[in-house]
Amino acid sequence: MAVSKHLQDKLSLLPDQPGCYIMKDEKGKILYVGKAKILKNRVRSYFTGVHNNKTTKLVSHIRDFEYIVTGSEKEALLLEINLIKKHRPPFNIMFMDDKMYPYIEVSGEKDFMVRISRKPTNKKSRYFGPYPSSSSAYEMVKLVNQIFPIRKCRTLGKQACLYYHMHQCLAPCVRETDPKEVGRIRTQVIRFLKGDMEEVLQKLRKKMQTAAEELQFERAKELRDQIVHIEHIKEKQSIDFSDHISRDVFGYYEDKGYISFYGFFIRDGKLLERTLSITPIYEEKEEAFISFIVQYYTSNTKPKELLVPKETDIEALENALNVKVKAPERGEKKKLIDLVIKNAKEAHDQKFQLIYKKDKELDMAMQHLSRIIGKPIHTIESFDNSHIQGTNNVSGLVVFENGKPNKSQYRHYNLDSYRSDIDSMKEVVYRRYFRLLKEQKPMPDLLIVDGGVAQINAAKEIRDQLMLSFPIAGLVKDEKHNTRALMLENGKEVSLSKEDPLFFMLTRLQDEVHRFAIEHHRNRRSKAMTKSILDEVNGIGTVRKKELLKQFQSLKGIKEASIEQLAQVVPEDVAKRLYEQLHTQEG
Repeated sequence: MAVSKHLQDKLSLLPDQPGCYIMKDEKGKILYVGKAKILKNRVRSYFTGVHNNKTTKLVSHIRDFEYIVTGSEKEALLLEINLIKKHRPPFNIMFMDDKMYPYIEVSGEKDFMVRISRKPTNKKSRYFGPYPSSSSAYEMVKLVNQIFPIRKCRTLGKQACLYYHMHQCLAPCVRETDPKEVGRIRTQVIRFLKGDMEEVLQKLRKKMQTAAEELQFERAKELRDQIVHIEHIKEKQSIDFSDHISRDVFGYYEDKGYISFYGFFIRDGKLLERTLSITPIYEEKEEAFISFIVQYYTSNTKPKELLVPKETDIEALENALNVKVKAPERGEKKKLIDLVIKNAKEAHDQKFQLIYKKDKELDMAMQHLSRIIGKPIHTIESFDNSHIQGTNNVSGLVVFENGKPNKSQYRHYNLDSYRSDIDSMKEVVYRRYFRLLKEQKPMPDLLIVDGGVAQINAAKEIRDQLMLSFPIAGLVKDEKHNTRALMLENGKEVSLSKEDPLFFMLTRLQDEVHRFAIEHHRNRRSKAMTKSILDEVNGIGTVRKKELLKQFQSLKGIKEASIEQLAQVVPEDVAKRLYEQLHTQEG
């Protein structure tokens, strides 16, 4: 690639100091953020020598760059992570999506609960985790609540609920519980969550045997399923360290422009869970690995000890995380590193072909679309409207970047009164692009509307009023409502073969925008229904409405609840009125 005069001039001014660099495309959009010990050497390396296909693709989009000098490599590393989280550049690896992995909390109250917690901050509670798989954490909580007679309800009712009659709760709502008995159960729960499960297994086996002898086969099956589940968990926790130090173990494997990261999470000497991330790589693998780990711990609790492969920059990690980092070369910890790298390689080999094929097909689809439109296409936006007989009229916008959905850029639009689909199209197009103009944000490379000539002309009218220049196309359907062609502004139709990767990409875009608009419409309609029905019940205000929805998740869940279940959240007289109101509405 020929380097422009503008880039050559900027490259000549780079300092030989540590810092971060920010690569931009022709619209000024940030493509990639990196860090460097010496900015001059690192940034120049992108524009000289031979690179792999992934880096070559990145460089082909670069039209400008900025840099920020820092006082040290540590500052550069932390600044890089913050810039990645702020700008979410498409060529950077976003590992954790800013989410906190769940913990299991044993609450600190006298009549304690076992529940999922995202933030282990309550000093009176005990926490176990993190669990990189939310489903495994929820399954464990469900299992604990089935096995142990502990409190289930966040708000105590005025009469014993079904859990008490099933011997799964001591009913602190209606009777004073024995502190010694609760303390004994609490100790058992903590031991179980730490991985000491044999005592519980023995009791369950004995209960299962008794149930079978008494011909209670359903109960015996239920107990057998619990035993199988516990044994499965126990098998996964096969790595055991006697020192009971919390430690995380990370490794990676890189091949053909993709990198896989793998992690073990060990708490109280037991292996809790594994996590995997596989992604394209545009930088040195060692740098990507460090970035992965630092990003992870910006949202999650750090262990006492972190184990990594020997080629890792331990000093950089220790400085950034303020945690003890080791790269073991022998013994059990070295075996653990070898195992995590082996898992990374096996997972990489299993998933690579699928991900590579998907990325290749997306590249082919975007290249085909660019040829049809007659200019490079990277960012596509699409609208869809949803309403029922003019009520709760809404529109949804989805954004695809390089063939993949960028959900952080999705937007909802509420359209207050009924209007035609054409008028709705005009309104949302105006609101979207007037705002982008006002905020001086980049426009899309292409707007795709769901429809033919009428919808394209409606969008064109607003685009031209705003004096914008991006192209517009429409998705034309056949008599079975399936996409059959892409219509251009000039009315020309481009047929799409069902074997063409572009067909699959546009079909996915169409399905996604339709799903997004329908989902928002349903939510608005559900809220309106909930508001109208619950507001008619004397004794239910804003606080109790929130508590009901929190407990039962939806109006349907509230409708399906018995008076006794409702009375666990609101007073009994209010629960009766609510039950009558809901079932009068139903009838």
